[in-house]
Amino acid sequence: MRKYLWLVPVIAVLALGAFFLWKPRPTTAEPGKADAPGAPATSLPIRNVVLFSSGVGYFQRKGEVEGNTRVDLTFQVRDINDLIKSMVLQDEKGVVSAVSYDSLDPVERTLRSFAVNLTNNPTFGNILTQMRGERVEVVLQQNVANQPGTVTGAIMGMETQKQASKEGAIETEVLTLWCAEGVRAIKMGDIQRLRFLNPQIENEFRRALDTLALSHDAQKKAVTLNFVGEGKREVKVGYVVENPIWKTSYRLVLDKDGKPFLQGWAVVDNPTDEDWNGVGMALISGRPISFQMDLYQPLYVPRPMVELELFQSLRPVAYGGAVAPTLTPDPDRLNIAAARQQSAAGNGLRAEKESLRKLGAGVDGDNIQQGKRLSDELQARMDLSRGVQSAATASQLGDFFQYFINAPVTLPRQKSALLPIVNKEVDATRLSIYNPAVHAKFPMLGLKLKNTSGLHLMQGPITVFEGSTYAGDARINDLPPGDDRLISFAVDLGTELEAKSHRPPDRLIAVRIERGLVIRTDKVREEKTYTATNRSGQERTLWIEHPYRADFELISKEQPVERTQEFRRFEMKLPAEAKKSVSMTVVEEKDLSQQIAISNSDDNAIRFFMNNTISSPEVKLALQKALEFKNELVKIQQELANVNQQLKVITDDQTRLRANLREMPQTAAAYKRYLEKFDKQETEIEDLQKQQKALQTSELKSRQSLDAYLINLNVK
Repeated sequence: MRKYLWLVPVIAVLALGAFFLWKPRPTTAEPGKADAPGAPATSLPIRNVVLFSSGVGYFQRKGEVEGNTRVDLTFQVRDINDLIKSMVLQDEKGVVSAVSYDSLDPVERTLRSFAVNLTNNPTFGNILTQMRGERVEVVLQQNVANQPGTVTGAIMGMETQKQASKEGAIETEVLTLWCAEGVRAIKMGDIQRLRFLNPQIENEFRRALDTLALSHDAQKKAVTLNFVGEGKREVKVGYVVENPIWKTSYRLVLDKDGKPFLQGWAVVDNPTDEDWNGVGMALISGRPISFQMDLYQPLYVPRPMVELELFQSLRPVAYGGAVAPTLTPDPDRLNIAAARQQSAAGNGLRAEKESLRKLGAGVDGDNIQQGKRLSDELQARMDLSRGVQSAATASQLGDFFQYFINAPVTLPRQKSALLPIVNKEVDATRLSIYNPAVHAKFPMLGLKLKNTSGLHLMQGPITVFEGSTYAGDARINDLPPGDDRLISFAVDLGTELEAKSHRPPDRLIAVRIERGLVIRTDKVREEKTYTATNRSGQERTLWIEHPYRADFELISKEQPVERTQEFRRFEMKLPAEAKKSVSMTVVEEKDLSQQIAISNSDDNAIRFFMNNTISSPEVKLALQKALEFKNELVKIQQELANVNQQLKVITDDQTRLRANLREMPQTAAAYKRYLEKFDKQETEIEDLQKQQKALQTSELKSRQSLDAYLINLNVK
């Protein structure tokens, strides 16, 4: 009967069915025989490794066990959480009884939990003192006449006795046993071997020693697997733990006559402390979601303290308040020297002959022939397929892509390896790629690389060779089969570009009114002219990356060959004719809307829209009426301001009159005149205040009328 123990479903297991059907000649583990229940077996070796590009790896161990078997494994502390989360156990004909692992508690605390406490380096006598009452079998040294060879009894205790010697009395440890014939005292120096007769004590002793041994590496913890069954059978252990992502690096050979040849290598790391010997390996290009969760740390739930009813009392309650319920290449990495080397390779024999001519007549024929041979070798196509064959079989796995390494992989601990996984010809078109953000003056030498390999190409660096000469470095993102990408590997010093921007004045194209707001729409036009000059002497296909802005519409006759999320790409053909410039203008437009409040605008702004030919007759009529409302309001406001000014003048004059009346005698003629004027001003003030109140009422009504008109005003 086959049973499974699933600690947690693991994402990798569901995706790896095809991998486990393919078996690269695994070697079966040979555990030791389990004569008694719980007898340890040889640790199960790693047989299959599946690496992902998300920082984890799936490891499967398998081997053969017999009877009731215990398998001991060790793991880094950092891997225990992943182990608990993902471990899968399989016993072909038996039962997985339990999985146990070391606690996070300090080793001293763990040692104290055993029947025999091995903390603080106890002596033989200290250990026997802990075991008082336990039955033991003691084998004695045969150095005293009439002394039995073996004594069996129960430990009574340890004592110290003084024994006579040539140096005088010395203290000697003595073990006292209760034997069948009575109490026997045995000097510790006479004991050759001692064995506990209780199997449980023997087991506790062994476990304590195992714990002590594992404590030497504080970063490792033991995991024990117990398999219960009969006879020989295969068992499997699978789990997902942290592992470096597998990476890729490529070599791309360009040739004028043949198709580009792409060679890819997988970079695999074994950071563990265990050798991978003849393991089956698969590399998955997908990125399954993987996370860490602290399952190893014991969690304790705080419990309330419950009082007896006799001592309970009411406590104040605190109530809470109610709560109402969104790739640009790095220019520093550009290798100008490589571009010059690329140009030299492109010029071919012409550059070679010029170089030989400069050597002068003093150069002998042998040196010239050597130079020719070197030149021929550098221009010859590099054949990467010689001696290197792809070691992987590729296939689609759902939404992922997987590489099965055809032969078993042996990788020692803390080592890395390069495994060839791609060896194919691909399609590519030579291009010069210009992006002002990369280089303002020169485009980049590059390719439009199409993935015709039938394989999923993982992101990574590409070393480009022209013939047999290094031409530069490039970088590529993940590239599915049949898709294409641009890559650039050097600066194109033979082509020069200039980009000029121009923005004509904005043009008013529409006027409408919405809820008292004038909405004006202007047409914004931006032009950018790219002028390219080809000095290489060879025809060039130039791609220009122009920024893509979703709010702008392309209206120029030049249309892009493709568009990405960031750029529109335009193509220009540059003839080989020296210094002949070719220009292209990209024209884009967008509508820009602005809101203008009629109530807060001056009359000139409103008249601008009334007199504009873009405004419809309905808009002009609505603005005319709004202007009449505003003029009426302004007229009232002016009258009110005039009345307020008069009141201020009279009030200020009255202040002066009051001061004069206080200083002047009442019998003076001027006093009487000031008093009459003061009385007359009081009458004027009363009249002006009446006018002020009336005008304020009129102003309020006029403003309300204007607001009511504007709030419902919607005209196109």
